[in-house]
Amino acid sequence: MVTQLKSAVIGCGAISKEHLSFLSKSERAHLSSVCDLSKASAKYAAKRFGADYSYTDYRQMLSDSKPDVVHILTPPHTHKKIASDCLEAGVHVFCEKPITPTYEEFQELSAFARSQNRWLIENQNYCFNEQILAIQQLIADGSLGEVQEVDVRIALPIRDGGVFADENLPSPIHLMPAGVIHDFITHLCSIVVRFIPNFDRVSATWNNHGGGDLFKYDDLDAIVISGSAHARIRFSCHTAPKTFAVTVRGSKGYVETDLFQPYLRCVLPRAGELLSPIINHFINGCNLVGASVTNFRNKIMQKTVYEGIHRLLDNTYSALINDLAPPICFEEIERTNRLVNALLSPTNRF
Repeated sequence: MVTQLKSAVIGCGAISKEHLSFLSKSERAHLSSVCDLSKASAKYAAKRFGADYSYTDYRQMLSDSKPDVVHILTPPHTHKKIASDCLEAGVHVFCEKPITPTYEEFQELSAFARSQNRWLIENQNYCFNEQILAIQQLIADGSLGEVQEVDVRIALPIRDGGVFADENLPSPIHLMPAGVIHDFITHLCSIVVRFIPNFDRVSATWNNHGGGDLFKYDDLDAIVISGSAHARIRFSCHTAPKTFAVTVRGSKGYVETDLFQPYLRCVLPRAGELLSPIINHFINGCNLVGASVTNFRNKIMQKTVYEGIHRLLDNTYSALINDLAPPICFEEIERTNRLVNALLSPTNRF
């Protein structure tokens, strides 16, 4: 029985550290090769994480190494071509988000993956963070009741410096349909469809409040409606502090978290109408103190908010080894990208 899959990584940028650190330590994966257009970057990554070989041409890597799984970590506009070549070579593809610039390109790539009997998996890592999994469990065991509202909000100062604010060397993300927000929109939409899988109507307002030619948009405010359930999707670079806030409200209670500063606050029926508020305050107070200690320790230990990537990858490799569907299947990726497409549709803009 196969217990380990041969893995390869294409693209040695910042996010590759998370993928490579998993692959270098996992008992389910053997890191056979890394590839980057920069020979120095590829060699450094191979040496640091123990890959057998390094390449600057991914086609040669596919031919020589014959991996079972390829992680595509290059800019989004390159994903379709690289993924198609990998799928044609008989390789499962784990691709960074957004998986393609447009919904139509995703549909074509997804259909091709199915025709090759290979899996195509988009990295929706925040769905596998501990707090999101805990919210899903609260829904599954009936504690929240029927989901009625989901609020997902990211606030990041993308104009205040960093890779997106460099006018002399613009990030390729600026060329995406939603501009820089497209780099985050998969995270926003994937969490919404985890709790509200389908939708009837979408209304989206896109703005460039900061002006200028570099940023296409720097603000998104959208409403998603599915029957009696509503979701709000919000991205802002003009509010502080940095946050990735998620609130899920049900017919019995609600729960909230911030994935950048993880905690879980639950307001649930606990011991009758009179005592529930007091018990909720006490339990949530204790939980917040514990979360503060944990977050402080994580800062000291330099742990990132990407813990969901390692859980997702471990579950993915386990599924592939056992010939099972991965934790993010075609249908879930399709729902996420269909929602992204609806947000971008001119008919849904206000």
